[in-house]
Amino acid sequence: MQCVTETRSEDITSCSLQHHQPPHINTTEGVKKAIKKKEPKKSKKKRKERRAAGCSDSLMSELPFSNTEIWTELGFTGSKSGVKKKRKRGESGRVESEEDGDKKKKKQATRPNYFVSVPITNPKIKEAVEEVQKLVLERDVRLSPALIPVDTLHITLLVTHLSTQQQLEVAVSALCDLQDSLDTLLEGRSLVLPFCGVGHFKQEVAFVQITGGDHLSTLTHMAERVRKAFEERGIASADDKAFKPHLTFLKLSRAPKLRKQGVKKLSPTLLSDFESRVFGDECVCRVDLCSMLKKKSADGYYHCEKSVTFSVKKAPDDDELVSLSKRLVEDAVLRAVQQYTEETQHNGSVPKDEGPPGPTDTQSNTK
Repeated sequence: MQCVTETRSEDITSCSLQHHQPPHINTTEGVKKAIKKKEPKKSKKKRKERRAAGCSDSLMSELPFSNTEIWTELGFTGSKSGVKKKRKRGESGRVESEEDGDKKKKKQATRPNYFVSVPITNPKIKEAVEEVQKLVLERDVRLSPALIPVDTLHITLLVTHLSTQQQLEVAVSALCDLQDSLDTLLEGRSLVLPFCGVGHFKQEVAFVQITGGDHLSTLTHMAERVRKAFEERGIASADDKAFKPHLTFLKLSRAPKLRKQGVKKLSPTLLSDFESRVFGDECVCRVDLCSMLKKKSADGYYHCEKSVTFSVKKAPDDDELVSLSKRLVEDAVLRAVQQYTEETQHNGSVPKDEGPPGPTDTQSNTK
């Protein structure tokens, strides 16, 4: 009996141990399978990181605004579609890490939100641009959402990012300090920009051209002084492209849906009739610091934080010229009469109350 009991107890113990013992696993094969499964993901992630690092320069140069409509109104030619494609490829197939989220937040935080510009104030230029836009729509009505509002027409001198109220105040102060520098640059003369002809960038952006001349050199120097004044106060420019002033009035990137409709490029004949069109002259009278994101003003222009006007000699209009001519003639006549009177009195040949001798008096004296 004792032997039987001991045998049964040993059986029960072995059974309990077998019940609690985990199933046998071939650890070597399991590790190999796990490595094989993980290796493609790691290599795929590294390849994506290499591609992202290789195209970082192009991403930095695109400078997309948080409000795409404002970016297109400003007339920049950055490839916005390329950013979307890269984001789609980067977002597909994996979960974003915290590092990716930080990078996106940093990029969004540094997007340009302010700009310095020369506004277009001549109503004749706006009317001419609006007329060209109407003619363009007559040829292709689908282009309506790609048109730039004429009330926002301007020439951009600088784009930047201001993240705090303190930086905004510094920018306002920098613009105010530019008053004397810009007055010295103009030397009291008016800076007149003649707009004539229409051009395009890669058949995607249509703009009004500025006729060449010394005024372009002056405008370029003005942009350089604005950039320097801001950089000296720690406010960097958000665009390192060469300064090429132009007046954008149509941009396909304003309406991404046009690509689905088959409109990827502007027709070569769309703008052919406007190559020599005269739009008028703009007399540069001020420089503005504007916000891209704040609500626009009642006249349709951007919210203006600060404006600097120039002390230039204003050209007289027609009425002023006529009045000035009359005054000059009257002054000349009065000076001539006064001079004649003084000369005759000094010579003593004519009495004070008498006029100059007539022909009859001359004949009597000779007799």
